[in-house]
Amino acid sequence: MATEFQNPGDAEIRAILSKPVTVAVVGCSDNPARDSLQIAKLLKRHGFKVIPVNPQLDAGALQSALGEKCYPDLASIPETVEMVDVFRRSEFVPQIVEEAIAKGAHILWCQLGVIHLNAARRAQTSGLTVVMDRCPAIEYARLF
Repeated sequence: MATEFQNPGDAEIRAILSKPVTVAVVGCSDNPARDSLQIAKLLKRHGFKVIPVNPQLDAGALQSALGEKCYPDLASIPETVEMVDVFRRSEFVPQIVEEAIAKGAHILWCQLGVIHLNAARRAQTSGLTVVMDRCPAIEYARLF
């Protein structure tokens, strides 16, 4: 009796994007051509504090681009994170959800093509708002 996932409505997505919070961008790349870095910069321009998460990068790899230290995982971030923006393949989402729950995040945003229904349900039952298979840049253009 599995129910299909439904993203929050436009009003809730608009509210999420209208209230700048601290967001961890999991899978943030240091390659300027990658969507993860472009979206991190877009969120930063809209007032969000953007903390990159990528175990493959040095702590200072994104300092000039985002003004923040890069961390290997969510647990390593020494401050509160309200939103987790996921740029990893779908099979990594369950682990990221567990880290987001442990971190006390309120929102899990999975980018285009990042879909994991069971992990989304786990996040929702733990009180997180889940946006899945959506891109903030597209949502900004559509809703503002």
